[in-house]
Amino acid sequence: MPNKDLQDKEYVLFRDFLEQQCGIVLGENKQYLVKSRLAPLMQRFGVASLSELVNKTLSPFERQLRSAVIDAMTTNETLWFRDTYPYELLKKQIFPELEKDCRTVKIWSAASSSGQEPYSIAMTALEYQQSRPGAFSLGVHVLGTDISNTMLEHCQRAEYDGLALSRGLSPERRSKFFEDSGKGMMRVKDNVRKNVNFRHLNLLDSYTLLGKFDIIFCRNVLIYFSADVKAKIIRQFAQSLNPKGYLFLGASESLSSLNNDFDMLRCNPGIIYRKKT
Repeated sequence: MPNKDLQDKEYVLFRDFLEQQCGIVLGENKQYLVKSRLAPLMQRFGVASLSELVNKTLSPFERQLRSAVIDAMTTNETLWFRDTYPYELLKKQIFPELEKDCRTVKIWSAASSSGQEPYSIAMTALEYQQSRPGAFSLGVHVLGTDISNTMLEHCQRAEYDGLALSRGLSPERRSKFFEDSGKGMMRVKDNVRKNVNFRHLNLLDSYTLLGKFDIIFCRNVLIYFSADVKAKIIRQFAQSLNPKGYLFLGASESLSSLNNDFDMLRCNPGIIYRKKT
């Protein structure tokens, strides 16, 4: 039977590797998390123990394995229209402001996971446009980025099973924005998909080539990074936003003591951040 235990020394080496590669900080005694995420890879890569898998991952020549390990460790649960209020704020406050500028609106979902967030943003934009004919005649473009190539492939297929669709998606939106793709799967309709693009990005890298955005979503991601990495990411977000651009973080995340480039706006409910002019 394969050995799925991990020694303390190996855990420390793996923890350092993960932080260097993608900024994620594992706390003390998180061996159980590594075990649960990486154990399924043992058979796939033909290794007899979790120790062997980790040691191979540390080798710079095992690129395919490294990629699979990072995929496994960075894939997080997500759902449609998470927390609701960010999407209500888009429709009630932010989109009306941006509509006055008569230009293409650019929105970045900085950790798109399996696609629920960027597609939820695009659906919200369509709902706004349908309620206000003529709004955003130059379009609303959503970019989804993620470090996991596996997740990006999932995003681009835009197909979801019944369990995924049950998490946060109303029957009305399911009927309006999805179509049957066979074998028990539903696909996001073309009128949503055409407004969303995906690309690979490590948040530790430069964002310069992405261009400028009006809104950035980076929700429930910063909690995994060290304070220094958080500050670096927030600084780069500020540089990537247009004047008075908006930043959405997760409900448990804050910019307190990390950055002075944003004003915090208390909404009812929720908090958003606006870039200072």
